[in-house]
Amino acid sequence: MTVTRRTFLHRAAVGGGLLLLPGLLRSEVASRTPRLTILHTNDWHSRIDPFPDDGGRNANQGGAVRRANLIAQVRNAEPNVLLFDSGDIFQGTPYFNFFQGELEMKLMSQMGYDAGTIGNHDFDGGIDNLATQLQHATFPLLSANYDFNGTPLQDRIAPYRVFVKQGIRVGVFGLGIELDGLVPKSLYGATAYQDPIERGNDTARHLRTRQKCDLVVCLSHLGYRYTGSKVDDVKLAAASRGIDLILGGHTHTFLDAAVTVPNELGEPVIINQVGFGGLRLGRLDITFPGGGARRCVACSNLRV
Repeated sequence: MTVTRRTFLHRAAVGGGLLLLPGLLRSEVASRTPRLTILHTNDWHSRIDPFPDDGGRNANQGGAVRRANLIAQVRNAEPNVLLFDSGDIFQGTPYFNFFQGELEMKLMSQMGYDAGTIGNHDFDGGIDNLATQLQHATFPLLSANYDFNGTPLQDRIAPYRVFVKQGIRVGVFGLGIELDGLVPKSLYGATAYQDPIERGNDTARHLRTRQKCDLVVCLSHLGYRYTGSKVDDVKLAAASRGIDLILGGHTHTFLDAAVTVPNELGEPVIINQVGFGGLRLGRLDITFPGGGARRCVACSNLRV
């Protein structure tokens, strides 16, 4: 059964709304312009089954089958869909302990994920295991600030990928959190962490100027917001140039709605994150009017 946009907005688990980059389009104009739908997840932590019927606040929610059905409904209703994940695919249930990530990668491939990035828990089986599990993935894992030279992931992790939908060029790249002190070095080996703000701006500039992207998306596993100096999505957005969307992870933050942060040039950057455990599916609908007009983004985070 196809599901209309009205139904999706009604189903939104938390607040939704329009965010502008920066001008709102008239509906009769927007209906004739290219439209892109971005779906995203983060920190689903090997949660294959729904949460148990134990009376808890998440009882009977989530699960890979429900997510797959919801993604399929969106694809039936929308012509241009991209699906991303922001890391911590692994660890959290016995499925990971027994199968070491193989099942997660196969399920995400069946759901048609277009790309993901690497979270700290994705190293929990060791870097050799992560490299092994990539053989089960039909989608790339992206990282612009992890240097994998001299590791089993050398030449297997790209910094970015460009997708084209109805003539719209979408540049997508990944950024990961500092692993030192968070993950035992024996698990990530010779992986070198590079400054995410510097690498993010360099990659966004390349996607804008060399790859001629209309939209630049960062898949971040940095965390939403910290009180100290540690780099997070809000700090990244404020110091960025050229990033349009930051789809976050790591802090398991259930945002009531996507937020907007002005970048270094005063331009809006939209940040969204959808908690953990596969309980929510983030959705951003973006229109591209052309003729120099700005993009318009509608956000609705959906209960799985």
